[in-house]
Amino acid sequence: MSENNIYHRDIMHYESEIWSCADLLIASGIKQSKFPDYMMPFFALVMLEGRMRNEMRDITESEGIDPKEDIDTFVEAFHDRDCGYNDYIVRQGKTLSNICDNDKTFEQDFADYLAGFDAQLKELLGIERGNADSKYLNLDGMIAELRKKGILMQYITKWAQIDLSPYNNSEITTLEEHIKRKWADISAETAGEQYTPEDIISLIAEIVAAKVDVAKNDFVHLYDPTCGGANLLFGVADRLKLDSGYQYVATYGQDFNDALYALAKIESLFRENSEIRYGNTLTQGQFRDKEFDVVVANPPYGIPWKGYEKEVRDDQTDQFKFYPSVSDGQLLFLQHNAHHLHKDSGIVVEVNNGSSLFSGDAGSGESNIRKYLFDQDWVEAIVQMPSDEFFNTGIVTYLWILNKNKSAERKDKVILINASDLWQPLKKNKGSKRKEMNETHRAAIVRALAEFKDCDIAKVYDKWHFYFNKQQIELTEIDAQGRSASETLGYYGEPVKIKDEITYLYGNSDWRWPKDIESGEGERKLILLESYGVTDTFCVLMCKDCIYWIDRAKKSVVKSNYKGNHEYFGAGKIVANISFNKKRMTDTISAKICNDTYKDTEIILYNPDPEQNGAAILAFMQRYITKPYQLLENTVGVEVNFNKEFYVPETVEPVETILTEIVEIDRELANLQNDLGL
Repeated sequence: MSENNIYHRDIMHYESEIWSCADLLIASGIKQSKFPDYMMPFFALVMLEGRMRNEMRDITESEGIDPKEDIDTFVEAFHDRDCGYNDYIVRQGKTLSNICDNDKTFEQDFADYLAGFDAQLKELLGIERGNADSKYLNLDGMIAELRKKGILMQYITKWAQIDLSPYNNSEITTLEEHIKRKWADISAETAGEQYTPEDIISLIAEIVAAKVDVAKNDFVHLYDPTCGGANLLFGVADRLKLDSGYQYVATYGQDFNDALYALAKIESLFRENSEIRYGNTLTQGQFRDKEFDVVVANPPYGIPWKGYEKEVRDDQTDQFKFYPSVSDGQLLFLQHNAHHLHKDSGIVVEVNNGSSLFSGDAGSGESNIRKYLFDQDWVEAIVQMPSDEFFNTGIVTYLWILNKNKSAERKDKVILINASDLWQPLKKNKGSKRKEMNETHRAAIVRALAEFKDCDIAKVYDKWHFYFNKQQIELTEIDAQGRSASETLGYYGEPVKIKDEITYLYGNSDWRWPKDIESGEGERKLILLESYGVTDTFCVLMCKDCIYWIDRAKKSVVKSNYKGNHEYFGAGKIVANISFNKKRMTDTISAKICNDTYKDTEIILYNPDPEQNGAAILAFMQRYITKPYQLLENTVGVEVNFNKEFYVPETVEPVETILTEIVEIDRELANLQNDLGL
């Protein structure tokens, strides 16, 4: 592929001209959110045309083939470059500009121009597609809409004025990324869904260069499973080659967005060792059997995966160990990326939002995914980025850095790097992006990762620091004397049946049994209960010779006789059961006294040694739990909390200073009142 060195004025002057094409769209009543749909296919046309003309020039200069003298040999040489083909451009030497010179032949010439593309480019551009075919860039559909609005020739004429042939592939890619960034800004619904900022791409490339274990003269196999328009994938690849000296970088990408996939695929045609494929990465992974040296990704955040949940759960590749909430699939991508990472030389750098660090309780899919990655000792670093770094969101983002081949001194260690304050303001905001990282900021992050020790922006932890026990316990209520009903009655947890003959059950503000009690009699019995000292009618059993009730003030089951004497059994509850006899057509009641128990959970520090972990749990219980308890299930979770690890307490001014300020304010107010004559 050619990289010609003919330089005209800076290619970025075309950025404003490209966006001026939108003026016709505005005048035709097309919403701004639809601009990318109308602009992407035509940008692809001028980009393809410019690059094809570059290749044509390079064939003449480097291979000495003159198309005017031997067009067939020239065409054959062009086909050999495998960068796509258009007979109208290559064989006939015509361009969009030529087509727009004659309004009488425009329609036919433009039809011939489109027909000249080879089958692959027609598919990507959306030309001559059948009803069942993918739209991709949907050029036919956009042409039909523009023709219907009566602006087709005007619109194409504006695009035809953009000649990219004097510029090399790198320059064209730079322009393309700037244009795609604007498309992302006006159409993306999710943070980073289409475009990753250049400063973040540079940071990721510098991290990769510092970590990847591949010789400079060997291939680096680089993969992006959510490549979109491939700005991150190709941006990292270019920086590895140009800035870090890697001679060979093979790029692999996949995306499920029709238009962005098409743009990335077209771009790949003009790159060596590049393969872009279409499909849902989570359910239609196109590189299932391949491992990569480097995986980079900026997957969408907060995008539900419920629509293909069955396919994900039925996956047979063993890439998904656990499943996060169906409302957000970014942790599925993190598992996918870890699965495709080479065991000896690989590094993953993935952009996530904060939920992947701490969402989900112990035992949840999210926590279990984190635990799996930590258990495998693949998590080497997590970097907190500044807020307002992306174009369509102000959220804080994080870089997960996974490494399957940690050095010995980094085994079972994780470094947290707090780069939230490493930024400078943009001279002009770009959507929600107000900040950027400069070279010094990025170097500080890479240095902290390389040195792997505590410093002003980083802390190194044993990985177990992020584990915790979620210990479930069953607690037994006790009264003021520290007694439970089982302890007082001596039944040690087994319910004690009430053998007294029960005549009435009252609870929760109404008579429960028997149901036919008259209201007048009910009132009399309530007065009777009060006279015997029953102060709480939460659950009352009236028996032949006594009353059982719950004194919640003293947290005790009470047995009272009709003389007003009380016997306290300790904390517990009365459980009554009404049963119906079908033969006798009568119902009866039975009751028992039980301990009053409830379940709770305690979060306890984790120790990887099972015996020490068990001892730590018991020590915690003895220190903090004052009621009788029984240990239930223990679940180990993992979460990362940057706010806790890098917490800086707010400084409060001394009281004397505050009082002095108040006195000064009072003085100023008094002077102001005097000046106003109040």
